[in-house]
Amino acid sequence: MNAANELLTLLEAQLWIGFVVFLRVGATVSLLPGFGEQTVPMRIKLVIALAFTLIVAPAVSNVPPAASPGSVATLAVTEILSGALIGIGIRLFILALQTAGSIAAQSTSLSQILGGAAIEPLPAMGYVLTIGAIALAVMAGLHIKAAHLLIHSYVLLPMGFFAGGNDVADWGLMQVAHAFELAFVLAAPFVLMSVLYNLALGVINKAMPQLMVAFVGAPVITLGGLFLLFLAAPTMLTVWMSGLDQFMANPFGSTR
Repeated sequence: MNAANELLTLLEAQLWIGFVVFLRVGATVSLLPGFGEQTVPMRIKLVIALAFTLIVAPAVSNVPPAASPGSVATLAVTEILSGALIGIGIRLFILALQTAGSIAAQSTSLSQILGGAAIEPLPAMGYVLTIGAIALAVMAGLHIKAAHLLIHSYVLLPMGFFAGGNDVADWGLMQVAHAFELAFVLAAPFVLMSVLYNLALGVINKAMPQLMVAFVGAPVITLGGLFLLFLAAPTMLTVWMSGLDQFMANPFGSTR
């Protein structure tokens, strides 16, 4: 009888820890690239979150306070916020890539091609880069890195505690700035090509005013943009993946 009571008590404790871990994991998975996309059904996301919980919970050394109405409310708020904070930091890399694709498409007159192919309206260039980046990240072990990050997050953000408002604001500002910096770096070749194209177009128009250079140049910039995408996409995704790996290894440190 005592053994059964001890087993029941142990089971209750493990279920309680699993529930608390699930709160953080679920918030992170809902924003995780590939796993948290809008095209993924909610039931699949729930199964993925439960699978991550089964992996993360045994490795967590923190013990949550005993279950009570006050502790449940506190843990619900802090754990969901902590998970959302981690997920937003990762999701910003996808937004950086989408921004880079939009800048590149606008620079090469490709912004109107297949603009509504995805749930979120994106130029075809941004959509291709986003799909390629998600596929590359998953193939490179995004799920393993995410599990490591979630386990390590309990060292930086213990159960029931949340970082101060000033720290979160500074961290968020740094991550957003880094996301825009990454977007501009990735789109720089297309912007440079656009500048050279318009400069050459102006020189030709000045030399031969009777020539309709706009009609001649439009196919050139379009084909040039597609060819540059073919050449630059592997390097762009490599740089993006390197930045994502650095964040996953040290999410609350410097982005440099």
